[in-house]
Amino acid sequence: MWTPIAEEAERAARVLHPGAPSMPRPAQRRILTIANQKGGVGKTTSAVNLAAGLTSFGMRVLVIDLDPQGNASTALGVEHTSGTPSVYECLLGEIALTDAAVESTQSPDLLCVPATIDLAGAEIELVSMVAREQRLKQALAPHILDELDVDYVLVDCPPSLGLLTVNALVATSEVLIPIQCEYYALEGLGQLLNNIELVRAHLNRDLFVSTILLTMYDGRTKLADQVTNEVRQHFGERVLRTVIPRSVKVSEAPGFGQTVLAYDPGSRGAMSYMDAAREMVTAQREAESRQ
Repeated sequence: MWTPIAEEAERAARVLHPGAPSMPRPAQRRILTIANQKGGVGKTTSAVNLAAGLTSFGMRVLVIDLDPQGNASTALGVEHTSGTPSVYECLLGEIALTDAAVESTQSPDLLCVPATIDLAGAEIELVSMVAREQRLKQALAPHILDELDVDYVLVDCPPSLGLLTVNALVATSEVLIPIQCEYYALEGLGQLLNNIELVRAHLNRDLFVSTILLTMYDGRTKLADQVTNEVRQHFGERVLRTVIPRSVKVSEAPGFGQTVLAYDPGSRGAMSYMDAAREMVTAQREAESRQ
């Protein structure tokens, strides 16, 4: 007998105990910057929930919290009070990334390098340093990531185009841009793309925008569809088919120190992030099979 409650229970069970076996780990590690200088577009939410989704498919994931607010650290249940070994000390070269990476409460395969309030002054301190744009890249050296044995690295950036974001763009090869399905969605996006091109031209030739994720979709409005269509026309196949809906559960989850996949695995938000993570893994497998 079908009931709405039974359907929700079935969806929750699929998230908590996926029927499909874990996907094979990728041949190549993916390192992505999640960036958009516009605030409130779902950068941190997407970083932590995509990470949780990827681990549910058998991937081992490292989240670098590069935002002084430390919201990603909070959502992953990781300690980030002042004095905690964090990305700040890694940028200054005082400790190795392996000394700051800790397991999330969500999964032993989900690691996080937390951000403390000390990171707020890092941009000023980095200005006078040698190779200031390369500090995160040095911290993310291949042998360090091999030691952590991770398949995906997701760098959650602050809502600005400052030195911390530049460090992320230099240290990674891919950029994932969350775009909210609202009126001002594309405002400022041109500036972000220009900055990405500047970094690519002068500091990191391998950098490219690989993924666009549409967030905060409200199917009740025509505007959401208009923005979605416009973004798809402009960016083509780089836009994930999965769209993340507006969801109270997604907003509530960080308050409990959880991703939405742990907080309410049967919710629309959780299922959408699972689908987006599956798309990323499947696309990479297809790309590797063509090589």
